[in-house]
Amino acid sequence: MTLAPRRRRTLLVLATTAALAGTGVAASATVPAADGSPRPDRSRPLAGLRVLLSNDDSMQAVKPSNSDGLGLYEIRKALCEAGADVVAIAPWQVQSGKGTAVTNGGTLSLGTRPQPRAGYEKDCSGTRSGSPVYGVCLATGPCGQDSPSATPADTVKFALRGGLAAKAGWKNGPDLVVTGINSGPNVSAQVNDSGTVGAAVAAIDEGVPAVALSSSGDASQLDFPVANYRAHARFAAGFIAGLRERDLFTDRFALKVDYPDVSAGQKAKPPVWTSIGHGKKVWHAYEARTPGGDLFDIVPGVCDDEPTSDCTETVKNADSTALLDRGHISVAPVTADRTYGVRTSSAGQLELARLERYVEREAPRS
Repeated sequence: MTLAPRRRRTLLVLATTAALAGTGVAASATVPAADGSPRPDRSRPLAGLRVLLSNDDSMQAVKPSNSDGLGLYEIRKALCEAGADVVAIAPWQVQSGKGTAVTNGGTLSLGTRPQPRAGYEKDCSGTRSGSPVYGVCLATGPCGQDSPSATPADTVKFALRGGLAAKAGWKNGPDLVVTGINSGPNVSAQVNDSGTVGAAVAAIDEGVPAVALSSSGDASQLDFPVANYRAHARFAAGFIAGLRERDLFTDRFALKVDYPDVSAGQKAKPPVWTSIGHGKKVWHAYEARTPGGDLFDIVPGVCDDEPTSDCTETVKNADSTALLDRGHISVAPVTADRTYGVRTSSAGQLELARLERYVEREAPRS
């Protein structure tokens, strides 16, 4: 199997319009200062940035619980308002829990919603690409209501290995992959299962910087209020702008950003630099329908988190503790290299130190 060559590590720098004119990439928007000299337009800090957007919740956004892709439309809106050119290529159906799974055969088909999600019709109007929203199914014809879906990693690999060039004209992009906003946090042991994180890992495998976004639900964790998605989207757009301004985009690792529940009117506490925990927040049980039978129901539930439970968190600065127990925005680096004890190069250590300083001291507050 022939794979596309690995893209060079992307570092974004501010450049003049003249320098970028031949590449088809717009420079950061500017407005004149009082003395007539140009200065960056702070209302559009992501101008010229090309973003591929994907998720694991699908692009349908039709469920009353808001668990099937509404977060994708909220982050799309926020990124475009900040000046980015955004193309969404996401799974056709909900693919939560697919991790980094890929599909090894068949045919991919691109589908769209019959009409834009109500309330989001005019988002991203005027972008160079037109900012389409595609869902990717496995079919030899149009995607139908029951068509099986591509996985989150499928969508990113497809987009980066030809899909964006074919559908958006981006032959040497994007500059950044954003996945989410997921319905529910992705913390602790279930990070390995997360399709939101898996799609971001697929991006850094291809040499493209990536940020994975997940939002808590309400107190029940069964419904996912628009307020949580919207607050996270506003924060994420500013957070990404800060990364860009400081040349902190990297393909050494993805950044995982989890946002707490703010649907009751409380504010998210400031972002903190965390590690992925080892405990469990969700437990999958397998219950036999009949004694001695061959049918077993998959029954997920929330862990009890008792001191002696296998679910209990043991990592001191765990993402789950910061997010769920303390109400902070949790930021953690996620690498595709899962070798135990692997050492980061001196350059990588410096990069991590700069990112930790940004998260803890300079990143936007809610």
